[in-house]
Amino acid sequence: MENHTSVLRSSAATYERALAAACASAIHDADVGSPSLPNYIGATSGSTWGIGDDAGPGSHRLTVDNLFRQVRVAGRTERSYEEAMPAPCALAGAGRYAVKHNPAAYYVGADDRSACGHDDLPLDPTLGADVDGGTLPAFAFVTPDLCNDTHDCGIGTGDAWLARWVPRILAGPDYRAGRTAVFVVWDEPTPMAELVIAPSVRAGTTVTARTDHYALLRTTEEMLGLPLLGSAGTASDLRPQFGI
Repeated sequence: MENHTSVLRSSAATYERALAAACASAIHDADVGSPSLPNYIGATSGSTWGIGDDAGPGSHRLTVDNLFRQVRVAGRTERSYEEAMPAPCALAGAGRYAVKHNPAAYYVGADDRSACGHDDLPLDPTLGADVDGGTLPAFAFVTPDLCNDTHDCGIGTGDAWLARWVPRILAGPDYRAGRTAVFVVWDEPTPMAELVIAPSVRAGTTVTARTDHYALLRTTEEMLGLPLLGSAGTASDLRPQFGI
C-alpha cells in the first residue's frame, strides 16, 4: 500500500482497523529510502543500492541476490501478482500499473530475468485462481494498482480493495491449512502502519517498537528458512513480537 502515515486512525479505513483489532499491527514502521522504489528494493534485497528515484528497470539493472532468487534456489516457488500489469514482467508503467512497485522487474542476475517472465504475472485472474485452488507459492508479492494502493486514490478505496482480497485469501485452502501469513505493508513515509495476519497471532497485538522494511525481509527469510540478505542481518526480528 502507499503513502499514508495515519491510516489506522482514519474513519475511511473500516476494514483495516478491524484487521488490526482481530490480528496484529505495528504503528511505527519506517521506510528505508525515498521515494517508492528504494523501499521495494530494500524489502527484497536488503539494501537500496544507492537508488534515490523511481526510474524504470532500464536505469537500475540489479544483479544482486534477492528474495525471489533465494526462494527459487531453495527449490521453492515464488510469484509476484501485479494488478493492471499489461503482460508478464512488464518493464514500463502503463495506465494504473507502476513498474516502480514491481521489484522483481529490476533484478537481472542469474536466472532473474527468465524467472520474471513466468513468475511476475498480472494479478487478474492469476491470484484468485491460486488462492481458490490452494496453489499459492511459498512467497507471494501482491501489488494493487495505483488507485487501489491509495497512491492516486483515497484510503477508503484501498480499504475496500483489501476487504475484497484478504477475506478471500483467509478462506483459501493455503491459509486454512495453517501454512500462510499475510503482511499488509506500506512503502512510505515514516511512520507507517503494518498489519500481520496469521493463525498464531494473538488478536489485538500492537507493536510500538520501530520496525522497517529490512525487518520485514528478515522475518520473511527466517520463516522460509533462507539466509539473511544485507541489512536484514541486523534488523529486528518480528516473529516474537507478532507471535509468528
